[in-house]
Amino acid sequence: MRIWIDADSCPIKVREIVLKAAERTGISLIMVANKKIPHKNSEIVKDIIVGDALDAADNYIFNNSDKNDIVITRDIPLAEKLVSKNINVINDRGTQYTAENIKERLSIRNIMFAIRESGLKTDEETSFNQKDLQKFANIFDSLLTKMIKIYSN
Repeated sequence: MRIWIDADSCPIKVREIVLKAAERTGISLIMVANKKIPHKNSEIVKDIIVGDALDAADNYIFNNSDKNDIVITRDIPLAEKLVSKNINVINDRGTQYTAENIKERLSIRNIMFAIRESGLKTDEETSFNQKDLQKFANIFDSLLTKMIKIYSN
């Protein structure tokens, strides 16, 4: 079991929560990004720098994660691919992506992308706040606890 972070766009406070949990549980944390992402030095963390190629971090995570892992990403197309491999996926705002909700999330994302591409203005996502952080912490803790119980049996 490992924890993966699609780290380029992941908020610092989310990375801090995940790092503390990884240290507490002894579970490997892998941060994948296009450049070195600053974080507290820890033997539990592995940094993977993938370069600037389009979707390089997404492809690395997809190709190297497995069903016992937890992946944190806000990239919905990546989340859809991971969910299809039965991998646990949550975003930095505390939404867990599942087989039941990922198609709808991807459709909404694609519609909003098409609207923006056509030049129409859309409501931008609100800034990350304390409520989002708390929701993330709760969902992450719950999922991590569940996976530890499953993995230890």
